[in-house]
Amino acid sequence: MDFNPTPLFVPLFILIRFSHLCRHFSTSNQLQTLLTQTHLPKPQQKRSSMSQDICYQILDSYPDAKTLKKLHSKVITDQALDLKPALVIKFMRAYAFCGELCSARHLFDESPERNVVYYNVMIRSYVNHQCYGDAIMVFGGMLRDGVSPDHYTYPCVLKACSGSEDLSLGSRIHGAVCKVGLDLNLFIGNGLVAMYGKCGCLVEARRVLDGMDTKDVVSWNSMVAGYAQNGKFDDALSVCREMESVKMNPDGGTMASLLPAVTNTSLENVEFLKEMFERLAKRSLVPWNVMIAVYVNNSMPVAAINLYSQMEARGMEPDAITISSTLPACGDLSALTLGRQMHKYVERRRLRPNLSLENALLNMYAKCGCLREAKEVFDSMKSRDVISWTSLIAAYGVNGQGHAAASLFEKMRDHGLVPDSIAFVSVISACSHSGLLEEGRQYYHVMTEEYKIAPRIEHYSCMVDLLGRTGRVDEAFTFIKQMMVEPNERVWGALLGACRVHSNMDVGLIAADHLFSIVPQQAGYYVLLSNIYAKAGQWKKVSSIRSIMKSKGIKKTPGISNVELKGKIYTFLAGDKSHPQSKQIYDELDVLVGRMKDAGYVPETDSALHDVEDEEREHHLAVHSEKLAIVFALLNTSPPTPIRITKNLRVCGDCHAAIKLISRITEREIIVRDTNRFHHFKGGDCSCGDYW
Repeated sequence: MDFNPTPLFVPLFILIRFSHLCRHFSTSNQLQTLLTQTHLPKPQQKRSSMSQDICYQILDSYPDAKTLKKLHSKVITDQALDLKPALVIKFMRAYAFCGELCSARHLFDESPERNVVYYNVMIRSYVNHQCYGDAIMVFGGMLRDGVSPDHYTYPCVLKACSGSEDLSLGSRIHGAVCKVGLDLNLFIGNGLVAMYGKCGCLVEARRVLDGMDTKDVVSWNSMVAGYAQNGKFDDALSVCREMESVKMNPDGGTMASLLPAVTNTSLENVEFLKEMFERLAKRSLVPWNVMIAVYVNNSMPVAAINLYSQMEARGMEPDAITISSTLPACGDLSALTLGRQMHKYVERRRLRPNLSLENALLNMYAKCGCLREAKEVFDSMKSRDVISWTSLIAAYGVNGQGHAAASLFEKMRDHGLVPDSIAFVSVISACSHSGLLEEGRQYYHVMTEEYKIAPRIEHYSCMVDLLGRTGRVDEAFTFIKQMMVEPNERVWGALLGACRVHSNMDVGLIAADHLFSIVPQQAGYYVLLSNIYAKAGQWKKVSSIRSIMKSKGIKKTPGISNVELKGKIYTFLAGDKSHPQSKQIYDELDVLVGRMKDAGYVPETDSALHDVEDEEREHHLAVHSEKLAIVFALLNTSPPTPIRITKNLRVCGDCHAAIKLISRITEREIIVRDTNRFHHFKGGDCSCGDYW
C-alpha cells in the first residue's frame, strides 16, 4: 500500500504513548533521591580560566563515576567555580558515558533554561543505554516546551523508535522531517530506513533508501538489516550485490546486518558471506565475530574453531562476543581443552560478569559432559535468567540425572522465574531420558493448565518419546492421534525409535510410512525400520529396504566420531584407515576385542544391517567409528585422563556393550555424546543404566 507520513501539524507530544509517560514518572521519583546536593549556588566570584580548562580536560577524558562525582562536588562547593551551561552539558555526557543516567537526568531537570543541546544530550544518553521509552518521553517534553528538534535530534529519536518498534511515532517523525526539509539529511534518512526495517515495513524502508540523494555504507547496511531481521535473506543478499554494483564496499557492519538471517541457511549463502569476509580489511573484531557466529549457526563448528585460531594467530584479542560465539563450537565438538583455555582467558581478562558469556560457558561445559564445571559456572553467576536455569536443567537431563533436573526446575520456580516453553521442553525431556513417566506427565499438565502454555511440536515429541521409552508404544500412538497440530518428522521419529527399542513392528510400520512420506530421502528412518526387521531376524525385509534405498539413491549417513587430543580435533569414520596411526589402531583394536571376548563379550550382530554371516557382521561392528576413536585416544593418552567422544549418530547396542567392557579392562573413564544423550562409561557400567 502507499505510505503517507503524518503531517507535522498534529502535535507530536500528544501522540507519545502513555506507557512511556508512566515509565517516566517512575524514573523521576528515583531521581529525586539522587544528587540532592547538586543545587547550584550562586557564584560569588568568577573562576579562573585555568580552573575551567582543567574541568573541561577531565570531563573530556570521560573519567570513571567515582572521579566524576568528586569533580562534581568540587564544582558545587568551590565558590570560585561555576556550573555554566557548557559545563553542565559536559557533566551530563560524562555521567551518561559511565552509566550514571540518573545523575545526568538530575542535571538536565535542574537546568532552568534548556535549549536543544540539552535535549539532544539527554535523548542520546538514553538511546545509547537502550532506554528507548525514556528517550521518547524526553522528546515529548522537548516539544511541549516549544524547543524545535534539529538534525541531531531526529536520528536519535528514530533510533529509539526502532528499538521500541514504535512505528506510529516513527512515521509521524517522518512527516515532521519532510515538512521542514530534513528528509534528505543523510543521518535522518539512515534512521528512517532502519526504523521502517525494524518495524517490518520493508516497502517504506526501500522507498526512503531509493529517495536519498546521498547514501553511505550505513544506509545500505540498514536496508540489509531490515530484510535480514524479517527473514528475507535473498533480498538482503540482493542489496549486498547492489552495493557492490555502485562501488560501495561492504564492511563489518554489513556482515553483522546479515547475521539474523544466516541460521540454518544454504551452503551457498555461507560461501557468499565467506567471500565477503575475505575481501574485508579485517582490522576490527566485528567481521571475525560475525563469521564465527555464521559457522556456528550453520552447524560448522570445525570451521568456526579454525577461524578463531586464525584470528589468534594474527594477534587479534578476542572480546566477550568472540568467546560467546566460539564456545558453542567447542561444545559441539567436545573440544574441552580449547573451551577451558577460553574460560581461563575470560577470568584473566575479567570479562565477567556477562550473562551471555556465562551462559555460553555453562553450555560449553554441559555439552562436553562436564556437569561439575557447568554447575560451578552456574553457582558463580551474579545473575541468572531462564536460559541459565534451562541450560543446566537440560544438561542434567541428557546426562541421565532426571531427578536432579526436576529438582533444579523447582528451584527455578522458587526463585520467582517463570519457566518458558523451552524450559518445559528441557524438563520433560529430562524425565524421558530417566524414565520418569509420572513426573513428565505432571510437568506437561503444569505447563498446559497452570502456565497456560500451548503445546508446541517439541512438547508433543517429548511426550511421545517419554511414553515410548517406557514401553507405552500404543499409548504414544494414541497421543499422536489426539494432537492438536499435524505430527511432524520429530514426532513420528520418536515413535519409530520407541518401536525399535520395544520391537513393536505393527506401530513401527505405521510410523515409518508417515516418515517416508514426510522425509522420503532421510536415510536414518529406513535404517531404524531395518533394525526392527533385523532384530526379528527378517533379513529378506532388511534386504528389501536396502534395495529401496539404493533405487532411490538414498545413502546411509556415515558414522563419524570426533575426539580431542592436545587441543586438536581428530575425526574417524566407520572402517576408516586414513589416519597415520591406522595400523597401530587396528592392531590394538584386535588385541582389545580379544580381551573383551575373554571377559564375556559377545558381539550384538543384530545391530548390523547386512544379511551376511555372523563373522562378517562382527567385523562390521568392530570398526564402528567410536571404537576407532577410543582406541586412538587409548594409544595417545595416559590414565587417568578421561576419553571424550562425540558421535553424529545414536550409539548402537553393540558399541554400548563393548565400551562398557573397554572402560573396565583399561580402567579409563569414557564419555560418549551421541545424538540423544551422554553416556559416562566407568568400571564396566554406563550412567544411562542401559536406558537409552
